[in-house]
Amino acid sequence: MRLHRLEISAFGPFPGTEEIDFDALSDAGLFLIQGRTGAGKTSILDAVCFALYGQVPGVRNAVKGLRSDHAAPTAGPRVVLETTIRGRRLRISRSPAWERPKIRGSGTTTEHAKVILEEFEHGAWVGLTTRLDEAGDLVSRMLGMTAVQFCQVALLPQGEFAGFLRAGADERRKVLERLFAAEVFTQVEKWLADRRAATRREADELGAAAASIAGRIAETTGAEPPGAEPVGGRRPAVPAPRRPEPAGEPFGEVEALPAWAAELAGGHEDVRAAAEELRREVAETLRAARAALDDARAVAERRRRHADAAARRDALRERAADKSRMASRLDAAARADRAVPLVKAVETRHHEAVRARRWADETRARVGVLLPPNASEDVLAKAERARRDEIAALEGRRATAARLRQIDAERTALARDLAGLEPEEARTAATLAELPGIVDARRAELDDARIAAAGRSGAEAAVAEARRRFDAAQRRDQVEHRLAEAEAAHRDAVDAAQDARQLVLDLRQARLDGMAAVLAGDLADGEACRVCGSTEHPAPATSLVPIPTEEQIGRAEQESDQAQAVREQAGKEVEALRTERDHLLDTAGEAVAEVLAEEVADAEQALQAAVARAAEAERLEIVLHRDEQELERVRDRRGEIVQALTENRTQEKELAAEHARLSAELDEALGGDATLEARVARLGGEAGALAEAVEALRESVRAAGELAAARAAAKAAAEAEGFRTPDEVAEAAMTDEEQGVLRDRIRKLDDEEAAVRDLLADPALAAAAAQPAPDLPALEAALHSADAAHAGAAFAADRARHRCERLAELRELLDKAVRAWRPAAGRHEVAERLAGLTSGKHPANRHAMSLSAYVLAARLEQVVDAANERLSRMSGGRYALIHTTEKAAGDRTKGAGGLGLRVADAWTGLDRDPVTLSGGESFITSLSLALGLADVVTAEAGGAEIGTLFVDEGFGTLDEETLDEVMDVLDGLRDGGRAVGVVSHVAELRARIPAQLRVTKRRAGSTAEIIV
Repeated sequence: MRLHRLEISAFGPFPGTEEIDFDALSDAGLFLIQGRTGAGKTSILDAVCFALYGQVPGVRNAVKGLRSDHAAPTAGPRVVLETTIRGRRLRISRSPAWERPKIRGSGTTTEHAKVILEEFEHGAWVGLTTRLDEAGDLVSRMLGMTAVQFCQVALLPQGEFAGFLRAGADERRKVLERLFAAEVFTQVEKWLADRRAATRREADELGAAAASIAGRIAETTGAEPPGAEPVGGRRPAVPAPRRPEPAGEPFGEVEALPAWAAELAGGHEDVRAAAEELRREVAETLRAARAALDDARAVAERRRRHADAAARRDALRERAADKSRMASRLDAAARADRAVPLVKAVETRHHEAVRARRWADETRARVGVLLPPNASEDVLAKAERARRDEIAALEGRRATAARLRQIDAERTALARDLAGLEPEEARTAATLAELPGIVDARRAELDDARIAAAGRSGAEAAVAEARRRFDAAQRRDQVEHRLAEAEAAHRDAVDAAQDARQLVLDLRQARLDGMAAVLAGDLADGEACRVCGSTEHPAPATSLVPIPTEEQIGRAEQESDQAQAVREQAGKEVEALRTERDHLLDTAGEAVAEVLAEEVADAEQALQAAVARAAEAERLEIVLHRDEQELERVRDRRGEIVQALTENRTQEKELAAEHARLSAELDEALGGDATLEARVARLGGEAGALAEAVEALRESVRAAGELAAARAAAKAAAEAEGFRTPDEVAEAAMTDEEQGVLRDRIRKLDDEEAAVRDLLADPALAAAAAQPAPDLPALEAALHSADAAHAGAAFAADRARHRCERLAELRELLDKAVRAWRPAAGRHEVAERLAGLTSGKHPANRHAMSLSAYVLAARLEQVVDAANERLSRMSGGRYALIHTTEKAAGDRTKGAGGLGLRVADAWTGLDRDPVTLSGGESFITSLSLALGLADVVTAEAGGAEIGTLFVDEGFGTLDEETLDEVMDVLDGLRDGGRAVGVVSHVAELRARIPAQLRVTKRRAGSTAEIIV
């Protein structure tokens, strides 16, 4: 890669446009980039890296704003770099994202990052891509380096390599991982570690599953799994959770579980058999005890029933008098039933007379304020009629009240409509004032768009003609190429046909020349010759050369005919292609297809513009029609609103006058009442109260007469049934339910007497009563004891059976779990060993180096070898870098070896830590290391040539003699035409290096100037 020209605009500290001609600087081989601190020397290198990769080196890439703070607000940042990479001249134009002022209004808007990648071909720049990702990918592939590698190889940042020289293993590893493709080895380490963890988890999970099943077996049997530790002198019933085993140790406990479970199963089968035998023995004892108790309970029950029957007989004898009294009471109740209805009628009439009298008193008291006290029925009736007449007169006023309410509702609605119409009238007036101007502007825009769209047909014809000529030119070029091929094929076909024809003639001539020999070959002794007729053939002719046969001549003639057909077909194709080419020449002429393609593009662009204007005209026509419709609608609406306002105000005046007239009439009819409904309600209530008082007086007189008649009828009926007064009838009367209860009691006593006689006559009960009473508590105690023994034996047998069945199920599960665990344990052992080897933590890895560290150590060893070639020259043969696989002092990490650096001092014969070097010694050592790393990275990237190299700062720490040695080394970098740029502000270098790029810092920003 060689740089030619760099253009910087509004980038970094450069507010304007600075153009740097690297070709002029590179002619000197070694040039100096110098300037004051902060002037922008490093920003030039940032611009180169940004142009190539779209990012700047190191931590500066984290800063989002690359635009110059000194630039004008509208000036956009831009970097243009011309360079040659692998023989291809490229021009890269990049702009970072930045905030520009808005064209209209205030504020800013974001301009996104842009790129244009071009290549110089055939005397002109040809665009390759404008996409950010494609441009970055193309540059990376051509250089063969990432942005990080390019910054380390071509820019040589000395501050970073001084840190790399003194860094520990971890920091040095991070730098090497960015430069060399060690990710795959790191991924291998991680994959193996993950695989080890995964297999470990798998084996642990499967082992834990087996241990869990063993725990369930131990819980079921009360035993302990293998390897369980006793707790307090006793082993727990359930094993404790298993701890993870150390890496590499076998899972011995899991292997022992099946045998342990089998041993437990055998012992519990014996226990099960003994429990079943014991259960059968106690079951027989239980049956005998239950039968004895049942017999004794039957005897005791018969004795109890006989004793109960005797007791019930004695009790029935004592209740005979009660039975007689209940029969007499039933007879009196039967006689009273015939007189009771008349007695109850007296009570009913008495209650009704009392109620009627109380009602009459209450109603007369309520109307006492309206009439004199103790007013007669006639006075009450007249007062009621007077109020009913007044109510009838007031009903005619209800229409007036309803009309007043309707008028109020209508006036409210009119006010609401008026409140909406007045603002709408104002809005429509304002809109009507604006719309005519808008319609005129739309009409003018439409006229302009129609004029511009009128050229659409001509543009379409131009596009069609341009495409026709372009297609004809492309077809012409294809036909010319095919014509050249066809003409060559025709020439070959002519030559082949002539050769085939000549071969046929030669074969025929050879056949004629050797005909005598052919005939002689057919002669036989004693047969006549077909030429002379002789039967003797003393000297037949012979031929010294092969004579063609008829078959050979026939095949040659067939091949000649085929060749002639091919020749004729090729001639026809040539003529057809020539005719087509002449026709295409008439259409496209001699114009180049690329030129015609540009004409097509121009014509299509013009057509697109015309189509766009036509579409714009259609849109404007729709908008104009909509605006015109809106104008008419607004005019019509304003007329409607004005008319509605007039009608509203007129109707309001009429309703107000009617409301005043009707209100006066209604107030006169109401008198002292608030409303018509209130007056009607008051009069109706008074009339109702008076009517109720009249009715109550009439009801009281009627009830008193009915009560006197009922009392006379009740007294006559009581005397007829043998009672002296109606009160005796009421005392003797009984309800049907009470009589039914007495009859039921008498019937139950009769039934019970019959049942007792039957029980006392039963011989089984009599025999049981004669026997001694059985000892039930003793028999029950014996049954309880037998039942408890049987329950214990059955529980023990069931538990033993269930335990054996559960143990069989768990053993099957345990066998499956152990079979599933074994291959997982094997896989973990393999993964454990491989992960330990690649991570440097396995005893077999003698250097304790991880795989990625081993690869990076090999790369670092190459870097050290390349660096020592230059360090020996710059240090006068005193210093040399040593790559060591030992870890730094105090480094306790595993697998981090292989990245150590030491410095060998030839003057003392000892090696030393790089941190003990002085400032100048550190500079030449880190510069050598940077140059060596650049060589190795370049070779790693495929040997891409770096034609322009930059060394950034650090020369101020060198003495004059050492500076001479360093300059000699830098001069050596120019071999092969390579240009080296030194970035420094050291004054002595300005005298040593005449070709300079001076960066000047000012208040308004920095500028760059080339001095050669």
